[in-house]
Amino acid sequence: MDEQNITLVAKEVGTKPAIVEKVIDLLKEGNTVPFIARYRKEVTNGLDEIQIKSIQDKWTYAENLRERKEEVLRLIEEQDKLTPELKENIQAATQLQRVEDLYRPYKQKRRTKATIAKEKGLEPLAIYVWQQEHIHDLQQEAEKYLNPEQELDTVEACIEGVNDIIAEWVSDEPEYRTYIRKETLKDGRIETKLKKQELDEKHVYEMYYDYSESIRSTVSHRILAMNRAEKENVLKVTIQAPADRMITYLNKKIIKAHTEGQVLDILKHAISDGYKRLIEPSIEREIRNTLTEKAEAQAIDVFSVNLKNLLLQPPLKGRTVLGVDPAFRTGCKLAVIDETGKVQDIRVIYPTAPKHDVAGSEKEVLALLKEYSCELIAIGNGTASRETEQFIADLIQKESLDVPYIIVNEAGASVYSASTIAREEFPDLQVEERSAVSIARRVQDPLAELVKIDPKSIGVGQYQHDVSQKALNESLTFVVETAVNQVGVNVNTASTSLLQYVSGLSKTVANNIVKERNEIGKFTNRKQLKKIPRLGAKTYEQGIGFLRIVDGDNPLDRTPIHPESYPVVEQLLKTLGMTLKDIGTERLREALHDVNAKETAEALEMGLPTLEDILKALEKPERDPRDAYEQPLLRKNVLTLEDLKEGLEMQGTVRNVVDFGVFVDIGVKEDGLVHISKLANRFVKHPMDVVSVGDIVTVWVESVDLERGRIALTMIKEKE
Repeated sequence: MDEQNITLVAKEVGTKPAIVEKVIDLLKEGNTVPFIARYRKEVTNGLDEIQIKSIQDKWTYAENLRERKEEVLRLIEEQDKLTPELKENIQAATQLQRVEDLYRPYKQKRRTKATIAKEKGLEPLAIYVWQQEHIHDLQQEAEKYLNPEQELDTVEACIEGVNDIIAEWVSDEPEYRTYIRKETLKDGRIETKLKKQELDEKHVYEMYYDYSESIRSTVSHRILAMNRAEKENVLKVTIQAPADRMITYLNKKIIKAHTEGQVLDILKHAISDGYKRLIEPSIEREIRNTLTEKAEAQAIDVFSVNLKNLLLQPPLKGRTVLGVDPAFRTGCKLAVIDETGKVQDIRVIYPTAPKHDVAGSEKEVLALLKEYSCELIAIGNGTASRETEQFIADLIQKESLDVPYIIVNEAGASVYSASTIAREEFPDLQVEERSAVSIARRVQDPLAELVKIDPKSIGVGQYQHDVSQKALNESLTFVVETAVNQVGVNVNTASTSLLQYVSGLSKTVANNIVKERNEIGKFTNRKQLKKIPRLGAKTYEQGIGFLRIVDGDNPLDRTPIHPESYPVVEQLLKTLGMTLKDIGTERLREALHDVNAKETAEALEMGLPTLEDILKALEKPERDPRDAYEQPLLRKNVLTLEDLKEGLEMQGTVRNVVDFGVFVDIGVKEDGLVHISKLANRFVKHPMDVVSVGDIVTVWVESVDLERGRIALTMIKEKE
C-alpha cells in the first residue's frame, strides 16, 4: 500500500496512518461503511460512518492522483524531456491541479497560433528573443526566416509568429500560473451584468443585474444563483483579476535588466498577450469551476444533513392515523392507517371551494374517527393545506374532540404515489389516495416511508437542480444508507425499498427476501436468511446485524448484536446467572449495572467498544435511536397571517435549513424565515450550527408582508 498516500489521507482526515491503513484494508475486503462503523470499532478506533466515508473518498482521490502522476511521468519521459527536478516536483504534488500545471508545457495540444508558428520554422527565432542574449540586430536576424511559401513575407509576420510562441511559453509556465491563480483568488472579484432582463420575468435575479463582490467573500448560494442566471441567459458572469499587477509580475520574472529596444517591446507585447489571451481566460474558467465545485459541495452537504435529520424524525408509533391529502376541485382524500401501517379505509370529502360541503365532510370525518378510534390526524402541507387545516381545527373545537392534528411535509408524496413502488403496493387505489396513505405513514415511521421516494424529491435542500446530479445522488444515497442502518430494519415488515438500503443488500436480494417472506410467512430466525437466493456469506455478514426479527426463536435476533458475537453474549449471560429469556427484563438491567466493562472485556477476550454496544443492546434490545429526538409538534387550532402581530411568541417546526437562514412552520399558510443573523445572540457561521430539520423552536414574529405572504421571524428574544 502506498505509504505516501496513507500519510496524506491520515493528515487530511486527522487520524493515525495505521488507522487509515486498517480502514482501507477493510474496504478492500468488501466490507461496507455501516458494517465497519458498527462492528469493527476496535480496528477503526471508533470512527463513525462519515469519517470512514471521508477516508474512502480521500483514498480514492489519492489513488487517482498517483495514477495520473505515473501517466504524466511516462508521457514526458517518452518525449525525452523528464528532468530529475521535474520528476521530483510531479512526485511531490498533492493536488491534481498541480500535476496538470507541471504537465501543461509537455501536453500535446491542438493546433494553436504557437504551433502554427513553430511549423513555419520560427521557434529558433523565438528562442533567440526569449534568451535576450547577444542580440545585435533583430531585424537582420528575422530576415533569415522570411519565407513566402509559409506566408512569412515580412519581418512583421515573423515577429508576430514569435509573439505567439512566447505568449504560449508564458502561459504554460507552472510557476506563473500558480501565482496568478493564487492572487486572483485573493484579490479578484466576481462580477455580474444584466444580459436579457425579459428572461427574468419575476425579477428573481434583480440583485445581480449590476453586482460585484470579492471572490474571497462570496458565498455558495450566491455562486449557484449566478450560475443558474447565466445558464438561463439572464446574466453575464465574469472574474475580474488585478491584470496590471499580474503583467508587472510576469515582466519582472521574464525580462532581464539589460533588455531594451525592439526585443523589450516584443517581450512586453508577448507577455501581455500571453496573459490576456491565454492565462486570464484559462484561470477564470478554473476559478469558476473551483467556486462551483465548492458551492455544489456545500449545497450537497446542506441537503444531506437536512435529509438525515428528516429521516431520523421520531416515529409516532402505535397510533391509528387519519391521513388527509388536501385538494380543492378533486376533494380531500382520506386514508385511515392502523398502528401497523395497514390501510383500513379510504374516503373523499369536499370541505373547501368549489363545493364547500362542510356538513357532509364533517359527518365523514367524525364517522372515521369514531369507527377506527383514530388518535391523530395527519394533513399534507400542499395545495389547500391551510383551508383543510382550518376545517379540521374548527371540527375539533366544535365537537370538543381529543384528537390533535399534525402538518406533514408532503414533498415527494406525489412522486411516490405515481411510482411503480406505489402501484405495486396499492394497485387498486388512485394516485391521490396513495398520497393520503403516504402522508399518514410518514407520521408513523418517517424513515420507512421516505425511503420509497427519490431523495432529491423530498425538498429539504437548496439549488439541488444546479449541482452535479451524480455527486448529489451518491451523497444522498449514503445518507439514507447510514440512517437505515443506524435505526435497523424489521425484516418481517420492511418493504423492498427499505431493505435495499441495508448494509450489503442489493435491490435483487431485497426483492428475494420479500418474495421468500410472502411464500413461507414470517422469518423466525436470522439463520433462515442464509437460504435467500443471491444472499451469500459476505452479504450475510455485512447485513445481518442490521436486520431484526422481533418475535423469533432467538431473543438476540431482535437486537443489533451481530451473530458473530452470540457465543460471547451467551457466555456473559451465563456468568451473570441469566439466560437469553432475560434479555430486556428489569432483572437483567439491574445485573448489567454492576458489570465492569473493562474487566469483562478482558475476561471474554473481546474489544471494549463491542462489549459496550452489547451491554446497551441487552439492556434495551429494541432501542430506537430516533426516540432521543424531539417529538413532532401536534396542534388543535389554526392561525392565519392576519393573526400574526409583531413580537408574538410562537413554537414552530424547522422545515428547511439553507445557507442564509431557516424556514419554520408556525402553523400559518407560509413558512416563516429566520435569517441567519436572527438565529442567536452571537456570530453564526452556518444555520446548521444552531438548528436542524425537525427541531421544535421558539420564535418571535418580526414582520409580516401580507401582500407577498412573507413572514420574518427571529429566535432572539428582545430584552424586556
